Amino acid sequence: MKTYALITVHIVFAILLFSMSCTNPVKDKLQGSWTSKDGKTKLKVTDKGFAMDNNAEVPEQYFLKGDTIYTSFEGNQPYTKFVIQKLEPNRLTIQDPDLQLIEFTR
Repeated sequence: MKTYALITVHIVFAILLFSMSCTNPVKDKLQGSWTSKDGKTKLKVTDKGFAMDNNAEVPEQYFLKGDTIYTSFEGNQPYTKFVIQKLEPNRLTIQDPDLQLIEFTR
């Protein structure tokens, strides 16, 4: 009986460690609705979509690699690249493909 309990405890901890290692905290912080400092640009990030303006009917698909966001429309290449300069709970600074820095707040 002691052996089963010990094995169960090890399996539970292994599952917890595995699940924590597979989450992406940057992606979790990034998700939400953002507004640029000047109020002209709106950004909405969900778990599957990246939309730079409110009138975007279909958000672009994206994936993160390090501190870079790669977006594509329906998986088509070439990818559009946005570099995350600063990411805090209520502030986001990204560099767009034109090398302009855009500051967002929630």
